[in-house]
Amino acid sequence: MALRDEIATPAAKRRHVRRLFATIAGRYDLITRLLSYGQDQRWKARLVALASPSAADHVLDLATGTGDLAFAAADRSARVVGLDVTAAMVALARRKARPGHRPSFLVGDMEALPFPEGSFTLVTTGYGLRNVSDLRAALDEVHRVLKPHGAVFSLDFTAPANAVIRSAYLAYLSIVGGAIGWLLHGDPDTYRYIPASLRGYPGMHELSTLMVERGFSQVRCHRVLGGLLAIHQAKKP
Repeated sequence: MALRDEIATPAAKRRHVRRLFATIAGRYDLITRLLSYGQDQRWKARLVALASPSAADHVLDLATGTGDLAFAAADRSARVVGLDVTAAMVALARRKARPGHRPSFLVGDMEALPFPEGSFTLVTTGYGLRNVSDLRAALDEVHRVLKPHGAVFSLDFTAPANAVIRSAYLAYLSIVGGAIGWLLHGDPDTYRYIPASLRGYPGMHELSTLMVERGFSQVRCHRVLGGLLAIHQAKKP
């Protein structure tokens, strides 16, 4: 089955994403460094600087992966919960925890968060919203678990508005992702998922509009790498 068909419907995308991240969990940190040419940590540090978590904050890091953003928020004395749909990712994050530096990690679904309304002052996510099967449901859940005046910060790839640049960017991601997927997993489609997922994901301005539609206010978008990625921030009124 072609990759585009494997993520063509919400149910199919949900199955594909869960299978994919279970497959790549052990090499996830390596892959993010390779695909970003080592810049991934700098981008995440920018998100954390914008969010500015403190001891007064209760932070939920969604699609936590191996916990980079969760640990960075904990370094600033915040109370932190990291959640990921992939059990193998959560296990890796728990292994990285150091004494006195222990976010809580659990397995869970961004589209059905296991927390009461108004539980958190901050929600962060790196490469999370693009991977959900129902973006509106995920945004609604983020809005629900935030306290009033709480904020969300999301880092992700974005497809440039310019058609020529967008085509070149997606082709580059497909070629590089395919090569890495073949070398590491014997399957070029493993990391071709990134450009495939971008084709169905809102552009940076469209995502800002959608966040307003789902009840957020003070939405801002920060370009990363000239707009090839973006950090969105928004507040719950």
